[in-house]
Amino acid sequence: MAASLYLVAGKVTDSVTHGFLPAAARLGLDVVLLTDRPADHAKVFPGRIVTCDVTDFREIVAHIDADRSADPRAIFTNSDWLQAPVALAAAYFSLPGKDWRAATRTKNKALMRTHLRDLDPVFTANADHPGDAPFPLVLKPREGVASEDVVLVHGAEELAARRAEIRERRKDPLVVEEYLPGRLHTLETLGDTTGEMRVLGSFHTRLSPPPHFIEERLEWAPPPPETTQVIEQLHALGVGFGACHTEFVVHEGRARLIEVNYRVIGDHCDFLMADLLGIPLFEQILSVHLGEPLPPQAQHPRRHAVAEVVLAERAGTLTEAPGAQELTHGHVRIAYRPQRAKGDTIEITNTNRDYLGTIRAIGPGQNEVEAAIARFRAAHDWTIA
Repeated sequence: MAASLYLVAGKVTDSVTHGFLPAAARLGLDVVLLTDRPADHAKVFPGRIVTCDVTDFREIVAHIDADRSADPRAIFTNSDWLQAPVALAAAYFSLPGKDWRAATRTKNKALMRTHLRDLDPVFTANADHPGDAPFPLVLKPREGVASEDVVLVHGAEELAARRAEIRERRKDPLVVEEYLPGRLHTLETLGDTTGEMRVLGSFHTRLSPPPHFIEERLEWAPPPPETTQVIEQLHALGVGFGACHTEFVVHEGRARLIEVNYRVIGDHCDFLMADLLGIPLFEQILSVHLGEPLPPQAQHPRRHAVAEVVLAERAGTLTEAPGAQELTHGHVRIAYRPQRAKGDTIEITNTNRDYLGTIRAIGPGQNEVEAAIARFRAAHDWTIA
């Protein structure tokens, strides 16, 4: 009976297609891909695909239990939406996995704030009943992703108008939170079954001007001194095992969580981090789900790295755009991966879904990296007609 990795996925992502699936092959694992979008995955994955309601842990358990041709070694997902059901399925089979309660707390922003109220109180409320809200507030879906429908509001009338506008597109719960000022950072961590949670690194994030919160650029930077406060809050949430991408602001010596994404960082920054650190990142993430301890920590390189997105500036049809490529400018390595293809219809959403592609650059210093990114942009056109 073959030892199998059951990889649970919703939509097709580059992290799974070009990261975790090749990593599983390099580890010698037979992959069974469980998904509710089998036709989409079949276009990019030639292996075994099983149709499954991946949002329901009972269905995941039933499909794996019925699969007598394989011995489950690990059950894994890189999806925000699927962490809790996959954690429950892993627990059913006594396999290494995340705590389903921590996965639930981190996905549900209201639960996260409630759980941390003694450690870091942040005003939060149901957006339909905000009470005595301390404006300005951030209006957001309770379980949203990609900055979608996240907007800064300054008063009750604006809140009502924005809420009504969002309700035309979605019916899931909305929350409001007090606006947390400060410099935005990320913390990238990876933990194993021994209880070690290792800090892999940190990015400084540049956002679009308010009222929206589009991540335009992530720049590798040393974790700020306040990182210990972030780790304390993660431990309080029960976060530790596996990969985690945490966003937080630092203001006047205080670190405050914005959101916790209990999976590896996305938008191609996972590939950037693997290249920069010189580690098989995707294999290491899968290995801890196989019950293996983290390898000895590599020394952080003295290099500079940036992930800069190309944003759509208007709606229309993408008629000109570069394809995926890797090249070198002097001592700087550039990698570009498109997120939209020529012929795609573009709609402006004021979210991370407006990305046309991501430029990744790694070099010896900031000046060299900035110059290489500028040259790449000048050499290519992104045209929306």
